[in-house]
Amino acid sequence: MKRRLVLSNEAARHPFRQRLPRPTLQAIEAVADDRNDLRLFAVSFTAFFIAIYGLFG
Repeated sequence: MKRRLVLSNEAARHPFRQRLPRPTLQAIEAVADDRNDLRLFAVSFTAFFIAIYGLFG
């Protein structure tokens, strides 16, 4: 069996997925950034809602 001289993800079973690079720490950090963005949105939305409700309520 001939193998290519390309680093592949051996854990992936499908041939197309083997061609993809391995997940790196940058991808994990991107997920953490997305969580922080979502948290910031939720806090901002809540603060805006409370301010408008207090003004017109």
